[in-house]
Amino acid sequence: MKNEVLNVKVPQQEQDLFNALYKKIHIDGQIMCLGQLLDRSAHLYPDNIALIWQDRSITYKELYYRASLLSTTLRQMGLKPRDRVLLFFENSFEFYIGYFAVVQAGGVIAPLNTFLHENELRHIVHDAQPTFIITASVHVELFKKVQADTIAQLVTESSMDLVSEVPTTIARAEITKLDPEEMAALLYTSGTTGLPKGVMLSSKNIMTNTVQGMSRSPQDHERILGVLPLFHSFAQNVCVWSSIFSGFTVILIPKIDRRYLVQGLSHKPTILFGVPALYGFFCLMRTAQFPDIKMFVSGGDVLPDKIRAGFELLYRRRICNGYGLTEATPFVSVDLQDVTEPTSCIGHPLVGIDVAIIDEHEQRLPQGEIGHLILKGDNIMLGYYNAPDMTAATIKDGWLYTGDLAYLDQNGKIVITGRIKDLIIHKGFNIYPPEIENVILSYANAIRVGVVGKRGNDGEEFPVAFVQIRVEEPGIEQALKKLCVQQLASYKVPREFYVTTEDMVTTSTGKVDKKVLRAKLEKA
Repeated sequence: MKNEVLNVKVPQQEQDLFNALYKKIHIDGQIMCLGQLLDRSAHLYPDNIALIWQDRSITYKELYYRASLLSTTLRQMGLKPRDRVLLFFENSFEFYIGYFAVVQAGGVIAPLNTFLHENELRHIVHDAQPTFIITASVHVELFKKVQADTIAQLVTESSMDLVSEVPTTIARAEITKLDPEEMAALLYTSGTTGLPKGVMLSSKNIMTNTVQGMSRSPQDHERILGVLPLFHSFAQNVCVWSSIFSGFTVILIPKIDRRYLVQGLSHKPTILFGVPALYGFFCLMRTAQFPDIKMFVSGGDVLPDKIRAGFELLYRRRICNGYGLTEATPFVSVDLQDVTEPTSCIGHPLVGIDVAIIDEHEQRLPQGEIGHLILKGDNIMLGYYNAPDMTAATIKDGWLYTGDLAYLDQNGKIVITGRIKDLIIHKGFNIYPPEIENVILSYANAIRVGVVGKRGNDGEEFPVAFVQIRVEEPGIEQALKKLCVQQLASYKVPREFYVTTEDMVTTSTGKVDKKVLRAKLEKA
């Protein structure tokens, strides 16, 4: 590939901040390993509030003490460096205690999606071959069922000391230091197709991306609303790595629910990171209070115009748009500039991330042309666990092939147009589903939309729209088609509309699960 790097000038302030933060992730001249993260912060910020959950809080000193006790217990039970450990908790103190207990002992932490089906959990247990599974006692029987060829030891919250008084002086815990370039975390992600695959992240990946994200916006002592599920890479970067590194406070929300959100907001968060579905929920609430929040950031999925406009109309606050993927640890870019941009615009790449847009022949495309977005930097994953062929197809010469279609606008900002596997090609014309979905979502009664391709008798693909609406509406299919005809080229207009008031299946971050939609078309 020739002339592959797009030279995007990084503002000097951002580069300077990155340089300063980059020095802080080094201990004795080497990037710290993940197991040193809480140790460092507990001694820098011992009395800072680390976590708030409902009406209880825990300081960095206490979190470190309780994680260190469990770490000692795990070592005594046989945990060895580089052993894989599965962590299966909702947002809670227990998640953090288990997480740091494992990495302090040199284990590889693998937080799991708590919404996974039994078959998916069985696959992960078989793939990871964990030595331990740390989970809530209510899930013990589930994991006994899914263990086939493994005999991992089950550890529950009963092994965690959450009540004893914290000593005035805490002895420094034993930390097993892994090489910063070897696997420290194993994040299973299913994406939109197939069984979950394990993304291997090193301490170097994690610490680099932590300071890359923090360099985009100078921050003081922040209080983060931790509403994202902690097993997700987005939440881990924001609520585990970045927050712990900086001594911030995380206000934990167990799930997106009006009562929990109101309670969490009463603790006066200053930054809110969320997926589009969360901002849509705030639009439905209409009366949420954000007096202290300085910045709203959306990621994890395409932000629909309808949600952004509705949020700004109701709350007079702007949502900043970002982009990332687990394989990039996950942050790639976020647009914090106070200008009006399409919701598909996700800003300039972060410091230290090279970007290229290539065609099917792997040649660089000029600015403004749509192609495959590929990335390079110290934040790019080590590869997929136990999947060398998949790794080789995804990482080539150090470049991560994201699977996303994008172009660079006149200001050098990345504009995402969709997933390659979602692209619909009709008689040689490219159809990008997000464009159609955005139009349909502008309809007042539409809540969720998923557009997928269907192959007709003539062999040509055409778009089909699945739409979730609030209330039954006679003739809505014709109304939606008319709306599309008014705003889209004729070949982009869906030929079929499947409309329902029932909840569409979504992923853990609120994305419409398109593999479910494709399966429905195959059965139809």
